[in-house]
Amino acid sequence: MSNATDETFISQLLAQMTLEEKIGQLNQINPGDEFDPSLLQEGKAGSLINASGALTGMGFSDSGSAELSNHFQKLTLESRLKIPLIFGRDVIHGFRTVFPIPLAQAAAFDPDLARQAASIAAREATTSGIKWTFAPMLDIARDPRWGRVAEGNGEDPFLGSQMATAIVQGFQGEDISAPDKLVACAKHYVGYGAAEGGRDYENGEISEPTLRDIYLPPFRAAVEAGAGTLMSAFIDLNGIPATANRRLLTDVLRGEWGFDGFVVSDWESIKELIHHGVAEDDAHAARLALQAGLDMDMVSGVYLNTLGESLRQGKISMEEIDEAVRRILRIKHRAGLFDHPFTDPLRATRDLLTPESRDLARQFARQSMVLLKNDRDLLPFKDFRRILVAGPFVHARGELFGTWTPDGRAEDVTPLDEALRQTAPKGTELWFTENVDMALHLAHQADAVLLLLGEHPVRSGENCNVSDLGLPPGQAEFVQAMTALGKPLALVVFAGRPLAITQQVKVADAVLYAWHPGIEGGAALGEILFGQASPSGRLPITFPRATGQVPIYYNHKNSGRPIDPNGEFKTRYLDLPPSPLFPFGFGLTYTRFEYSNLKLSAETLRGALEINAEITNIGTSPGTEVVQLYVRDLVGSLTRPIRELKGFQRVELQPGETCRVTFTLREEDLAFTRADGTFGVEPGSFHVWIASDSKSGLNGHFRL
Repeated sequence: MSNATDETFISQLLAQMTLEEKIGQLNQINPGDEFDPSLLQEGKAGSLINASGALTGMGFSDSGSAELSNHFQKLTLESRLKIPLIFGRDVIHGFRTVFPIPLAQAAAFDPDLARQAASIAAREATTSGIKWTFAPMLDIARDPRWGRVAEGNGEDPFLGSQMATAIVQGFQGEDISAPDKLVACAKHYVGYGAAEGGRDYENGEISEPTLRDIYLPPFRAAVEAGAGTLMSAFIDLNGIPATANRRLLTDVLRGEWGFDGFVVSDWESIKELIHHGVAEDDAHAARLALQAGLDMDMVSGVYLNTLGESLRQGKISMEEIDEAVRRILRIKHRAGLFDHPFTDPLRATRDLLTPESRDLARQFARQSMVLLKNDRDLLPFKDFRRILVAGPFVHARGELFGTWTPDGRAEDVTPLDEALRQTAPKGTELWFTENVDMALHLAHQADAVLLLLGEHPVRSGENCNVSDLGLPPGQAEFVQAMTALGKPLALVVFAGRPLAITQQVKVADAVLYAWHPGIEGGAALGEILFGQASPSGRLPITFPRATGQVPIYYNHKNSGRPIDPNGEFKTRYLDLPPSPLFPFGFGLTYTRFEYSNLKLSAETLRGALEINAEITNIGTSPGTEVVQLYVRDLVGSLTRPIRELKGFQRVELQPGETCRVTFTLREEDLAFTRADGTFGVEPGSFHVWIASDSKSGLNGHFRL
């Protein structure tokens, strides 16, 4: 159906709607214990959010079923105009098939895998009538104290944009009205990751160039990929709460980018404009949000309760209400809800937790794990007959899911100890214990020790912020006690954020960062530990040496006195090296790669430039290298980052094999927000690297 036909349908429907019916479309409700079905029958709700029992990503709650969704939809279709509901839910990194947390997904540096995972999540969620997911989260995060760093793609706008495009495409497909596709919701627009002190809901200050060049690009990528909706952020950004920021919600989003979908508030965030101090009461808050360009109120009820009176008083216009309603109806129509409002109950018997879904979840978990250290090639375990496996995660099941998995079921997970037994080679004895004293006793008889440590999922996610990025209490002491025994020691760290594990990395022989790897995390971990697969993940976010180093990120700018470990009057700490524990893009494999023979197709970029280098597997086993392209603009009208990621490729090589990896850099890839506020390129000199991470690589130069 053409866009013109869509708009004709919407205009005809709008012309029939009463004021109350219009305002009803702007209202999203949460059906709790005191739910009044007459709201649906009278057309006073445009959306229903399935969130009961699992708010802020904690715990598990049944999303309902096709039968329940159909029941609510049937009530809604008893209304005068029979405008269907759109059911929304937080399907963040999987539904019944739980994939690695989004931060871990970014570590795979494989957007196509993320697209496939989002497609499976859409197929599963729609079996329960869910047609709208509040994902992907696209907040750039430079402060891992912030709990919601687990939900995003890390610190880099290029990687974040690649992931945004892929996930939106996975959720929505080519035809969003297909029964197995979801409307995506890019969130939280915008700057939420810059909350002061890493404290959720806090205020943030972001300069206009940084906002445009760092924080906005993933959202623009989502819009260009066709995302049907966006969610405004809780944050007060530069003095204007995002919920009431007309410049961002209307001028930028719709005026500059051409977005024609709708914007939903975050949970009760319109009402929270009163707490921010920009609204005096509910009615004032509702007017500010509506006039800023925010179309749907998530559960606070302030649109439903106040907009009618504000219109009668002449404080808002019917045109403003109509435009918000039009955007919501447009997405409902595109999603096929008018033609197919109900869900086939039989789909749940076919589309949940299929073998193919689990296989993809295992592959994603394998690719997301990052090998940070491997002295003396301790991993994979090869020549040890008795291995002690100890720590709080030895029997983990649902703990592998991570935050925001309300539809995951622990019984679907093979317990971690059982998964390791299944993947260990014959003749290898694995001894498991969570008890520290028992571990210390058994370690004397073991040939090697594997400690499974890190954060429980309830320690990351919404409003799970920490002031100390060290391991949870007692775990550092446990590592130190095991180190004293002198046995070969490997650590596996499960977490929803980068942890400051400097001391643990120093004393361990090997460290594997597993994040929260999802439903197949145990099997994936076993395959890596015992050599059936080689780790290939790379860090999508910088790892600090200590909490006091935060914020630390790779694409920072030089000061007038750049970092110099030997410089007395250079940027530094007295008690800590200025470099990170591990840089963005870092990760080891079970083999080694050599970079050589960097070539540029020309000395000057005109339109496009090809940059290539030879990558050779100089080790003894197959492996996957994530080859990364970085540039630096040496002189600009505004100061420029010391490096910026502009491309990456995953390359599989056999021992001794060499391949030439080529990147194409275009003029528009070098554009930025200039001193006069315009966006574009500036002529000058550039450095370029083909590298294995943001701190290394072969260096060349060119002019634009």
